[in-house]
Amino acid sequence: MLLYVIRHGQTDYNRDERLQGARDIPLNATGREQARGNGRALAAAKLELPLEEFDWVASPLGRTRETMELVRGAAALDPTNYRIEPLLIELSFGDWEGFTLADIGVDSPERIAERERGKWRFRPPGATAESYAMLAERIDRYLPTVTRPTICVAHGGVIRTMFERIGKIDGEEAALLDIPQDRILKTDGTKIGWI
Repeated sequence: MLLYVIRHGQTDYNRDERLQGARDIPLNATGREQARGNGRALAAAKLELPLEEFDWVASPLGRTRETMELVRGAAALDPTNYRIEPLLIELSFGDWEGFTLADIGVDSPERIAERERGKWRFRPPGATAESYAMLAERIDRYLPTVTRPTICVAHGGVIRTMFERIGKIDGEEAALLDIPQDRILKTDGTKIGWI
């Protein structure tokens, strides 16, 4: 396996520390520049293959698709030549999406305390909500499909689960990792790190 992973660029929800999860929130100006910067970085990097020989894959959400198109455009590739992978969608925060943790703490301090005691397995309220552990099971289904060198655009939660699964980092530690939006992650299936 050879997989490069880029987190989508910043959105207003990221800037304001709102839980966006599976909500379809667009990039802001900072996020668009982060995406272009990642495209320029890929074009300048000495990768194992020419960029056009990689399989290019994105989560179906608009912020990842826009990031992908900006990355590809900045790397002098056809912006639309990539495919969508539903398994890469961000975890759902259910009823908490759109709120900050401070907002939620006003009405549900006990739920925030529960989350802080075990973020990896914590599932917010709501029928669609997922824990990081649940997301990791979905990523377990995605990783075996990476059968050729791939560049993908996904989400912070997806990358955290890759650190847990591939990097063998404890789930609680992985759930707390800061995932930058202006760097590129590389994994060969046994080790993982930023380039």
